[in-house]
Amino acid sequence: MKVAKIIASIGVLAMTVALLNGFLNGSFFDDGSVILNNPWGIVSLVDLYVGFVLIAMWMAFREKSVLASVIWIILLMVLGFFIGSLYVLITLYKSENDWLTFFLGARKESLLNNQKSVSK
Repeated sequence: MKVAKIIASIGVLAMTVALLNGFLNGSFFDDGSVILNNPWGIVSLVDLYVGFVLIAMWMAFREKSVLASVIWIILLMVLGFFIGSLYVLITLYKSENDWLTFFLGARKESLLNNQKSVSK
């Protein structure tokens, strides 16, 4: 789990630097129009949003609160994988070195109890 925490931390740091660079040195609308006029720019955006939807599904699944899920997902859609990296990092620390807790979150106990009752 230590390696995962290092990778997530690097992701948060890299995305922080990239976002700051974009906000300080770029123009969201001017640069965005260039991306939308390029077929590979569109491919990149589709790829990005497929990733957003997939990680958003995981966030919604593992969160106990609907409100928390909605807030995390909105933040993900606005700030991208800066939020994805931050979410992974936070959940890695909250999971206390338990991979099942990391992946299943608030649903862990109910899923494990359900699995036990099915196997009886």
